[in-house]
Amino acid sequence: METKLIWSDRRRLWCGLPWTFTSYRLTEDRLFVKSGFLNLREDEVRLYRIKDLVLRRSILQRMFGLGTIQIISSDSSLSNFELSNIKRSGEVKEQLSTLVEEERQRKKVSSREFISYESGEDEDPDNGQ
Repeated sequence: METKLIWSDRRRLWCGLPWTFTSYRLTEDRLFVKSGFLNLREDEVRLYRIKDLVLRRSILQRMFGLGTIQIISSDSSLSNFELSNIKRSGEVKEQLSTLVEEERQRKKVSSREFISYESGEDEDPDNGQ
């Protein structure tokens, strides 16, 4: 089953020129990261596995209309990775966020967040204090 291509771009140099060997593709249910020149590697993460998105834009990136999206996922091969120096990074992050939520609802998957409890040395959590 072929899914529709939603967005594609490639990693760019700090000045915005696309002279790198890393490209990105976003479909309705997956994000692909392809890298390499002689040795090619293509990784994919299913959108429902993405847990968090962070947009970072340095002063140079803002000057050249670029940004970096950090992605944290529960995927074993791509657990923490970046879409580096991409054009229209704010729009891409919002589009990706929307697609992630839609895919989670479609698959009936929810992301779990763990809250740690740090107690003092004198407190016993089993004692009801």
